[in-house]
Amino acid sequence: MPAENVRSRVWNLAHGRSLELGSQSVLMGILNVTPDSFSDGGAYRGDVSRAVDAALRMIEEGAAIIDVGGESTRPGAEPVEAEEERRRVLPVIEALASRSDCLISIDTYRSETARAAVQTGAHIVNDVWGAQRDPAIAEVAATTGAGLCLMHTGRERVRGSDAIADQFQFLETSLRIAADAGVSTAQIVLDPGFGFGKDAAENINLMMRLDELKAFGYPLLVGTSRKRFVRSTLGHGEADADVATAATSVLLRERGAAIFRVHRIGPNRDALAMVDAGLHAMAMAK
Repeated sequence: MPAENVRSRVWNLAHGRSLELGSQSVLMGILNVTPDSFSDGGAYRGDVSRAVDAALRMIEEGAAIIDVGGESTRPGAEPVEAEEERRRVLPVIEALASRSDCLISIDTYRSETARAAVQTGAHIVNDVWGAQRDPAIAEVAATTGAGLCLMHTGRERVRGSDAIADQFQFLETSLRIAADAGVSTAQIVLDPGFGFGKDAAENINLMMRLDELKAFGYPLLVGTSRKRFVRSTLGHGEADADVATAATSVLLRERGAAIFRVHRIGPNRDALAMVDAGLHAMAMAK
């Protein structure tokens, strides 16, 4: 376990907030306010109070960030109109911001939704298209100071034969878009985009080679929670796969991940606490 994984870096966010990354694993709780997300679709649709209560439970369990999404990103999901997306997410963000000082992330690739969400109280913009579907989203981060997560995707594009080389090809474009818009490097984290056009073998290969992405020099956010490749690897019908997700979190933390986007906080919190203890012990021994 490389001791450099515990070195700290400050992630600058909207509304004057920041978050230390590196020294301890950071948990991002998933809050989908959609009818059709693959794991929890429909659980909180149209019920702001239930959604906020779920977020508060995740915070109590150890989530530092709540990631609010209004459009499913599962394969084959129906797209929603921007107005409908905002109708779903903005009341939840507003209510959560009024009840907690937690960090709030908006899971969107639309610049207008991102801007409205930050104005309503969000601190982070989490874009699954890496600012390449709607480049104006980078301008939103630049003008608001929001943290910006740029994710790699394999969807709707020709990919390179090597998983890591393709990560660099795609994410370097995303980083140029962000730089051209004036986004500070201290606002940016990168996400390798587990799932998102990658098959099971590609996802496992990417997981085991994650440390190669540290060459970017940016903190890494990962999201393997309940993904198809995790569930299919188990070879049984367990739908949630939360223990297996925690195992991937351990592997990815050892390889340099800083932020973990998950559905269940508890198993990942405990598994990552053990990894962090080991990483710190190694750092102290050097």
